[in-house]
Amino acid sequence: MLSRWRRWRAERFKARHPFPEPDWREACSRLPLLAALPADQAERLGRRAWQFVHDKRLSLHPELAGDLFDGPERLAIAAQACLLTLGWSDRDHLDALANVHEIVILPDAFRRDVEEVDEAGVVHAFADERAGETSHQGPVILAYPELMQSGGCDGFNVVIHEFAHKLDMGNSLDADGFPPLPADMSPHDWYREFMAVYNDLHQRLAAGQAPPIDDYAATHPGECFAVCCETFFSAPGRLASAYPGLYALLTRYFRQHPGRWPGHADRCAQDAGEESLAPGDASGADGEKP
Repeated sequence: MLSRWRRWRAERFKARHPFPEPDWREACSRLPLLAALPADQAERLGRRAWQFVHDKRLSLHPELAGDLFDGPERLAIAAQACLLTLGWSDRDHLDALANVHEIVILPDAFRRDVEEVDEAGVVHAFADERAGETSHQGPVILAYPELMQSGGCDGFNVVIHEFAHKLDMGNSLDADGFPPLPADMSPHDWYREFMAVYNDLHQRLAAGQAPPIDDYAATHPGECFAVCCETFFSAPGRLASAYPGLYALLTRYFRQHPGRWPGHADRCAQDAGEESLAPGDASGADGEKP
């Protein structure tokens, strides 16, 4: 009965809101990350993004009001969010993003007063400047400059980063780097791979070495997961080269293999100076999440 209702709802949506092919082509032409997708996956992503645009609220700061966010721009934002769940079934996609209700765009980065307790029990208070943030049932907040910098093939994507936190919060109130896993994935394997990366980042930083991914990943396990998601989708060659075990793990989790997307490796090499990732360099297969 539920599946029949969902099919009826999907057909009703298609009839009332025809898919805007020109807007979607324009969105893909603006963002190298979207243009890198295979044609069939791009088609699927576009239609999910179109549904997302209608299901979720996009709120703009008054300074950003007007015609700044046109149809292609809204589709592009939605597509970057939906890219995380593109390899999953429609049902799992909807369930995973059920705690997303609103995206808020601010004109600039914002500051938050933060208190942290170190291993010695000392409380440290400081002002933290952020390009984005979210909470379990709260809005996804994005800063406009960083949003405009997202969508390339350089390993940075504030949309993917913040929506990775939403996935992470699927089984807890906080982002702890341990999202709900499908039945065919071992929590032990997940913990082992991510802790190996997390510890390696700390060791490199302690030794004064530049880490292979954004060093923000070393600040917290939840940030490690989010940064690795950014890199996985927008610079897969970099992640696969530095941490092949983690890359293979994420191909299983996301049921996607960005390193095999036709044109993606070449675009990443051109935009970010990375080496191409050959199709057989890491394991994993596209498919749906059980």
